[in-house]
Formats: sequence, structure tokens, C-alpha cells
Amino acid sequence: MGRTRIKICGITTREAMHAAAGAGADAVGFVFVEKSPRNIHPREAWRMACELPPMVTTVGLYVNPSLDEFAEIEQQCPTMLTQLHGNEQDRLVKELGPELIKAVKFDPETIAGRLKHYDAIDEVSAILVDGSDGGEGVAFDWSLLAEAAEGITTPIILAGGLDPSNVGEAIEKARPFAVDVSSGVESERGVKDLGKIRAFCQAVQTADSKLL
Repeated sequence: MGRTRIKICGITTREAMHAAAGAGADAVGFVFVEKSPRNIHPREAWRMACELPPMVTTVGLYVNPSLDEFAEIEQQCPTMLTQLHGNEQDRLVKELGPELIKAVKFDPETIAGRLKHYDAIDEVSAILVDGSDGGEGVAFDWSLLAEAAEGITTPIILAGGLDPSNVGEAIEKARPFAVDVSSGVESERGVKDLGKIRAFCQAVQTADSKLL
């Protein structure tokens, strides 16, 4: 097992973005979903992304976009990775790949099958497993994910209910490729807390030091 990668999602301010990058985050996520409290205009996201240091990945998050909607946003803010967090059909997933993260909601009855399904799609670069439909801070039994992920070769990103106090335990139980946090590093819904961002990254690094 290598070190656990870190993604801070729902970035809306330069201060939060730079706090994430400075604390060691590998990726920052921009939410392109109008109804989300973390929504950001693509042009503003692009202006911010241009300030990132090298080796920090940008991720654009979408929920059930049409191909035209995606193309319009991508033209304004091209990101290194695309994250689909809805019920997108496989055809769209393939059209928007490669370099694509497909999110799925954890269900103990179906998770093994869903992981196998997306593991077989070449355009899916990583599978994100969340405890909710996204951004709601709902955790689940991380040890069950570890069992379901046996034999899956596509990297697994763990999300849902993570925060500085529990991410170490989550890493120990699930051994994911990466962890993704949004609400768990906020002072209120949609407002990132710089101290919590730094504490989350430190907690991941501390957990890795115990496992490596």
C-alpha cells in the first residue's frame, strides 16, 4: 500500500484552495452543480486553478450533465479529472472519459457488483464510494468496503462522513487509494474551514506513517 492521496472537494475560495495545496492535498474539487451550496462558476474556478502549484490535480464535479453542458463548462474551466456524481449512463461515462472518477453510493447489498461494473469500464480511472449522494457527510461501515473491493484493480476513493477525527480509522479499515472530504472540513454548509483542512491532511499523513 502506498500513501493515501487526498482530495479536498467543494472548493470555492482561493484561501481554501491554497490551504489545501499547502497542507499536502493532491487534488482540489470544483463543483459545477448549480443547486449545490458549493457551486462555483467555471470561469472563477479557472482563474483560481491557474494559481495552483505544480502537481496538484484539479477535478470538475458534475451530476447528470448532458454532453453539451459538460463541453460548455469544460471549455471555460478544463480540469485534469472529471468526477461524475449522478446516475449517468455508461455511454456518457465512456464519452467523458478517460481521466474520469465515477462516484457510487455505498449499499452493502450492491456495492460489490457496482465496483465490478465500473472496474470493467476502461474510461473510469477511479471509483469514488460515498455514503450518500454526495456532500451530505454520511459515513458507512468502511470494513465492508474493503471486503467488496477485493480483486478490484481500479483505484478506490473513500468519501462520506470523513473528518479529521475519523479519517485515520477509515484508512486503516478500508485501505483506499485516496480519501475525499467536503463537509467534514467546513465550519458551516458550503464554507471551508482552513484549520480543519490542515488538520484533515495531517490526520491522513499520520495514519499513513503508522501503516507504511
